Amino acid sequence: MPLSEPPFAGLAAASKGATLTLRARTVLPMQGPPLDGGWLRLVRGRIVAVGRREPPGRVVDLGDTLLLPGLVNPHCHLEFSGIPTPLVPQQPPGGLAGWIPAVMGARQQPGCSDVAAAIRVGLRESAAAGVTLIGEIATADPSCSYPQQGVPRLRVYRECLGLSDARARGSLTSLRRGLDRLPSRAAGISPHAPYSVRASLAAELLRIAARRRLPVAVHLAESREEQELIQTQGGAFRQLLDSLAAWPSPAPRLLTAADWVSLACRAPRAAFIHASFLDHTAFARLARHRNRAAVVVCPRTAALISGSLAPVRQLLGAGIRVAIGTDGRGSAPDLSPRHEAAWLVDRGLVSPAEALMMLTTSAAWAVGCEHAAGRLIPGRPADLTILAPESVSADPHADVLAPSTRVVATLRSGKPIFLSA
Repeated sequence: MPLSEPPFAGLAAASKGATLTLRARTVLPMQGPPLDGGWLRLVRGRIVAVGRREPPGRVVDLGDTLLLPGLVNPHCHLEFSGIPTPLVPQQPPGGLAGWIPAVMGARQQPGCSDVAAAIRVGLRESAAAGVTLIGEIATADPSCSYPQQGVPRLRVYRECLGLSDARARGSLTSLRRGLDRLPSRAAGISPHAPYSVRASLAAELLRIAARRRLPVAVHLAESREEQELIQTQGGAFRQLLDSLAAWPSPAPRLLTAADWVSLACRAPRAAFIHASFLDHTAFARLARHRNRAAVVVCPRTAALISGSLAPVRQLLGAGIRVAIGTDGRGSAPDLSPRHEAAWLVDRGLVSPAEALMMLTTSAAWAVGCEHAAGRLIPGRPADLTILAPESVSADPHADVLAPSTRVVATLRSGKPIFLSA
C-alpha cells in the first residue's frame, strides 16, 4: 500500500482525536506472544487496551504492518550527528587511544561545532529509525540544547570527567548546575570512564546519583589500554593523556572495573557501556548486582574501535540484562538500533526475539524507564513504532530486523514524530 494512500496519509489526522484503535497484521506487545491481527486502543495518547480479532470503536487499519513498542536507544552521543561517516582511529596507536584524537579533531569541524544543530539532526534521524526514547550523553549544559516536543523522549546523562583536583571540582559545579535545570524524570549522571575519572570524583558523583535517585551510565572496560593504564599508569592511554597535558602530578588514584560496578550500583540503575574486556571479578560483580545493572553493547562501534564485543551470551546466561545502543555518528554509520541488532543476529550471537527484547524491554530498563517504555501495556504512553516488511516470514521478530523492512511511522503519546513520505 503506498504511503500516500490510507491509512498512513490519515494517521496524523486520526492521532489528533481523543480515541482511536490501531490495527496491524501483527502486534508485538513484548508482554506475551505476538498477536496476529492485533490492535491497540488509545485514549488521549495512552494505551487503554491491547487485543486481537475484532477491535472496538473507530479503527485505523495499518494494513500489512508490524506494530511494536517504540524502540529505545540506551546509549547515544547526539552531538556527533553532524559527522557523515565514522571516524577511523589514528595509527598508531589505533584502538580507543587512537580514536579519541580523531574525535577531538572532528569537534572543530563545521558539522560538529554547532552542538545544538547536531542534536536536532540526530533526534530527527532517531525518530526516522523508529526510536522513541534515547539515553543521551551530554557533554555540555543540556538545558537549552534539547527540544521537548515532536522528538524522541530523552534520558540526559550529564557527563563528568576529571583526573586533576581542579578539573574534578569544575565537573561537580557544572553537574549540579545542569541537574537543577533538568526534570528528575529525564536526568542522569555519566561519570565518563575509568581512565578519565579519578576515584574521589567517582565517589562523589555516585553519592549524588544515589541521593537524588538518578540512574548512571559509565563507559566501562572498553579497551585493553584502559586496563593497562589502571594497572601500570602506562601504555597508550598514558601517552595520550600526557600529550593533552591531562595527566596530573601526583598521579590520581583510578578505580578498577570491578570497583566501578560496586560503586555505580549504589545508584538506582547503572548502565555499563561496551564492557568488551571484563575481567572475572568485574563480571562476577555485575552478576551480583544484576537487579540494578545492565550492559549496553554498541556492536558496530566495538567492531570499529576495539574489534571485541562484550560476552553477550555469558552475560545473558548470568541473568544480566543486555541492551543495544548505537553510540554516535563518530563511530557508527547511522543511529538505527535495528541495524545494530541485525549485526548481532547475523553473527549468530542472539536470536531475533532476544534482539528485539534488547531494543525494547531491556533497553528501557537500562535507562530506568521500564514503567513507561519497552512494552505495550494499558496505562502507558502510546510510544509506538510501525514497520512495513517487504515480505512476511514465520517469525515476526526476524521481520522487524530484516534489511528491507521500513519504518513507516514513529509515534510519541499517539502523535507522529516521524511519518514516511
